[in-house]
Amino acid sequence: MLETKQDQSQDKIFNRRAVLLAAGQLTIFAGLSARMYYLQVLEADRYRVLAEENRISLRLLPPPRGVVLDRRETPLAINVQIYRLVVVPEQAKNMDEMLTRLARLVKVSDHDRRRVRREARRRRAFVPITVRENLTWEEVSRIEVNAPDLPGITIDVAQSRYYPYGDVAAHVIGYVAAVSEKELTGDPVLELPGFRIGKNGIERRFDLELRGRAGNTEVEVNALGRVIREVSRREWQPGLKINLTLDIELQKFIFKRIAKERRAAVVVMDVQNGDVFGMVSRPGFDPNAFNSGITVSDWKKLLSDPDKPLTNKTIAGQYAPGSVFKIVVALAALEKGIRPDMTVKCEEVLEFGNELFHCWKKNGHGYVNLVDALRESCDVYFYELAQRIGVDNIAKVARRLGLGEKLNLGLPGERDGLIPTKKWKLKTLRAHWLGGESLINAIGQGYVLSTPLQLAVMTSRVVNGGYAVTPRLTRANEFEEVTPRKATDFPSLNFPADALNLVRQALDEVVNNPAGGTAYNARISKRAWRMGGKTGTSQVRRISLQERELGVKQNDELPWHERDHALFVGYAPMSDPRYSCSVVIEHGGGGGKIAAPVARDVLRETQRLNPAGTRTKDPARVGVS
Repeated sequence: MLETKQDQSQDKIFNRRAVLLAAGQLTIFAGLSARMYYLQVLEADRYRVLAEENRISLRLLPPPRGVVLDRRETPLAINVQIYRLVVVPEQAKNMDEMLTRLARLVKVSDHDRRRVRREARRRRAFVPITVRENLTWEEVSRIEVNAPDLPGITIDVAQSRYYPYGDVAAHVIGYVAAVSEKELTGDPVLELPGFRIGKNGIERRFDLELRGRAGNTEVEVNALGRVIREVSRREWQPGLKINLTLDIELQKFIFKRIAKERRAAVVVMDVQNGDVFGMVSRPGFDPNAFNSGITVSDWKKLLSDPDKPLTNKTIAGQYAPGSVFKIVVALAALEKGIRPDMTVKCEEVLEFGNELFHCWKKNGHGYVNLVDALRESCDVYFYELAQRIGVDNIAKVARRLGLGEKLNLGLPGERDGLIPTKKWKLKTLRAHWLGGESLINAIGQGYVLSTPLQLAVMTSRVVNGGYAVTPRLTRANEFEEVTPRKATDFPSLNFPADALNLVRQALDEVVNNPAGGTAYNARISKRAWRMGGKTGTSQVRRISLQERELGVKQNDELPWHERDHALFVGYAPMSDPRYSCSVVIEHGGGGGKIAAPVARDVLRETQRLNPAGTRTKDPARVGVS
């Protein structure tokens, strides 16, 4: 009886446990079923996409950068095909080990190693990083043979910027370089390996237009990330083409003509429509060095160079214009009613207050009128004009001619120059204007500063009939309407025609009158191509009284950095002015001796090349005299 009760109790326990086990199984099964339903039905679309992304990789296709051409469609900045070595950090796993393996196959410098490690830390792990560019065929072959042992490494066909004329037009074209960390905007294109943006010159000014629009491709990849096949593709749109007004043949000529000068700047432009045909600054630099990745030591060398090769001196070099400024003073005097036949006796020295102001010519020029004074660059005559018309009236005319403010050419780094007034001095230097400063101002010294581009514009406005022509560097582009221009499209500066004609007559005599013309030795003998102009010698040191008594030292007796700057502004042809030119040779010496011959050669070559298209005759057959 006792055994029967025990059996019944065990059966009850067994049944209860069986029920609990069954209930547990049912609960687990229900949970699994619910989870499967959730994953396979409710979240089916999401996980289908994720699975597809594991197999399909979306990659951006960098667009080719737009090309830059000169006015005759000669390429100045183009793209060339190169092979490069890239690595994807998340596939390479151990970056240090991968770089060590690569270094056994191709040269990987310490600088490249540090750069790759740095970029791997700051970029997303799936973004490829360029290890080396410009691989040779032999290097490509070596990498491909060892590809199975190099996960995450691929050879990429890419495009690289190339400047066929190197430093000849470097300051105008500029250069491209890798995107820095602070330049990243979130645009994934900027993170593409080897992507370059404009850093200076036209490349920087029109960077967005030149970049183009990226394409993309969907590729199927294996577990190592290697591409198996391309699934779909949307092509890029190339960057826009930039047409410049520059004439590269003229640019090359100017570059060669001033090659022996340590620091110099030359600008040639069209006096009618403002097209800039030539713009050379020395010394230059090779823009191709930046594209391939300039070394730190080379970059420091460029920055510390006292001749400042990275500075575009045509727009950023600010020089006292010297006697070139007398053109401004002459026009200001005529506007104020000074008669051109008014004569002043130059006896070498003019006494003003307790100071003596010297003329450059020993023993003076004698009696001179306005044309005589411009032709022979008499300082005393302009000292007298300055006293009569005042510095503020001179400043008004200077600004109308384009001096003392930026001309908005569009290149980075353009400077204002400086045209002083009484108000400017009081505000800036907290001092009143002194009468003697007006005299110094009248011969382009003292506070007056101008850039070579401003001097070319000033000359253009004087010889084109007094129209406010502005310079430009681009023409006929795909992204902007550039309409033909002529001088009369610009506002008139309202100078009396007889005043402009008188100044032009004087500029003719400066070059072509053997009786005292300060640039006579630099004249163009071919009559149809004759030029006019004005010399300038900008003093960079103070001449003491003792030195004057003993005899002023000549430039070739002085250290280079104490020699005068040589300047010249000119235009041609005399009969119908079309081209203007400004030349500045730093510490070159006398303007008539050094700068004027450069301008002569440049204006002669400009007329031979005829970039304005004013002649139909084959320029190659036109003789040069």
